[in-house]
Amino acid sequence: MCGIVAYIGKRDAYPILINGLKRLEYRGYDSAGVALLNDNDELNIYKTKGKVSDLESFTNDKDINGHIGIAHTRWATHGEPNDINAHPHISRSGNIALIHNGIIENYLTIKKELQNRGYEFKSSTDTEVLVNLIEDVQLTQKVDLFEATRIALNHVNGAYAIVLIEKGHPDTLIAARKGSPMVIGIGGDEFFIASDATPIVGMTSRVVYIENEEVVKVRLGEELHLKTIDDVEMTPYIQELQLNLESIEKGGFDHFMLKEIYEQPTTVRDTMRGRLHADLGKITLGGIFDYEKKILNARNIIIVACGTSWHAALVGSYLIELYAGIRVKVEYASEFRYRTPVIFPDDVVIAISQSGETADTLAAIEIAKDKGATVLGICNVIGSSISRVTDAGIYTHAGPEIGVASTKAFTAQVAVLTMLAIHIAELNGHLPKSRIMELIHELDLIPQKIQTTLERSDIVKDIAEEMKDCHNAIYLGRLQNYPVALEGALKLKEISYIHAEGYPAAEMKHGPIALIDNDMPVIFIATNKSTYEKVVSNVQEVKARHGKIISVVTEGDILVKEMSDYVIEIPDTECTYAPLLATIPLQLLAYHIAVKRGCNVDQPRNLAKSVTVE
Repeated sequence: MCGIVAYIGKRDAYPILINGLKRLEYRGYDSAGVALLNDNDELNIYKTKGKVSDLESFTNDKDINGHIGIAHTRWATHGEPNDINAHPHISRSGNIALIHNGIIENYLTIKKELQNRGYEFKSSTDTEVLVNLIEDVQLTQKVDLFEATRIALNHVNGAYAIVLIEKGHPDTLIAARKGSPMVIGIGGDEFFIASDATPIVGMTSRVVYIENEEVVKVRLGEELHLKTIDDVEMTPYIQELQLNLESIEKGGFDHFMLKEIYEQPTTVRDTMRGRLHADLGKITLGGIFDYEKKILNARNIIIVACGTSWHAALVGSYLIELYAGIRVKVEYASEFRYRTPVIFPDDVVIAISQSGETADTLAAIEIAKDKGATVLGICNVIGSSISRVTDAGIYTHAGPEIGVASTKAFTAQVAVLTMLAIHIAELNGHLPKSRIMELIHELDLIPQKIQTTLERSDIVKDIAEEMKDCHNAIYLGRLQNYPVALEGALKLKEISYIHAEGYPAAEMKHGPIALIDNDMPVIFIATNKSTYEKVVSNVQEVKARHGKIISVVTEGDILVKEMSDYVIEIPDTECTYAPLLATIPLQLLAYHIAVKRGCNVDQPRNLAKSVTVE
């Protein structure tokens, strides 16, 4: 959730660190800071509540010299957002500075022990406790910072990605991680460290992803020195970074979110490329080829996810059960990890995450693995934690998603799950070949139909003007459109701060109908074919109570159109593919409402892109 950037080399560190923090702003944060070791061995620390631009202003007249430094954007967990709680944090002696993503769960116990030995603390953070614990180990056991960090982390419970800088050592950075991502970029006699690859793009293409419970010494003129916290030497695995600078720029759009909405014809096509063979009527998913028999013989398929990915999972569960005839359960990863889930060795667990770093989903994966289940991953980030800890998986190929509110990741995940459902049906014979061919041919047309949906979206701005001052909204859909209602409501909440709820349309009568009045916008996902007549009845119920009806319908619709105040048409398609189209105007609706309300679309308050803490 927070952002980490560090640099060591021959160049001035400050501009590299600030530019890296700006590239990480999409992750969400409330304060920023930097520590620099200058040529006089002075450790200068500057930090402030607010944005990276506030940090830049704060350092205008400060000493920002140095060829080694660490920088951080914080999303508050322990202690309110303010200058004192911002990172970096410094040890009692003033010799060591540390930045930290994650949560140290037993920090209060450690803090009390250190206080008993005379330590005093200025902040409310677990991070200040950690840097002093490391220094205490260094002093009492008379070891260097690398070894002190390794030893100290054996006494820490929780998640962390940390980088440390020490006075007297201008050629060395120490880093470690557990449960929170970290990547090291290797350049020509320089190194970069970051919480994801975006700050490194354009600097180097050679990277090392640090694994859980590994500590690394980054020293100029030497190879990376890597070992586990259990003192086992490891060999760094250097790989090519698959990311380009153009993909993390706005490309002429006002916001990353809008750019990513309009990228969806391309991202869905990229997700299907090499997998969907319309001419052959065949789908190949090479990433799970070795596990196809286990999928076919699964007692249950359990999908674990959070947020938008959970909504995609709901769509996928409907498709897999309908097409392949295999029972599917969808679980919130955040709940799954604390229950006592019944998992059998012949179950298949599918973990879905845009970032591949979601802490709750990673914890759910570990539970499933401990139970002996086969675990597959669906994620967007190559080299991410989920891609490394699962048995196999499928990348979505949506490209970097910078906007905090997920858009193209959702449709890419739904596209993968749709292909998976059809592929399983093809393998187990649950559907005849002729039906498989129909589904594949129609799926091949979806990217163009998304493009058509975007081209017909002008009406959305008018609806946004109507809704921008409302305080509540209800989204309703049935079957595969129910998750679309949930996702539409989530998008509105995330970026416009309007309270919204999604329900199965039939559930409206069981309570939510009490909320309907002249001021309540009700958004129906009312595409044709399955359950259409039932949705028409639900629309009539809202109409009778004078609710404002906004409907997403299939082009050519008559019944719902006549009853609605506003109508958004999408191209005709398989009813099960409607989520891939119907979600597009709902994304745009949330976007335009947020813009009209003056909200920060790409960095909504209190939210972070990659939720790497509980």
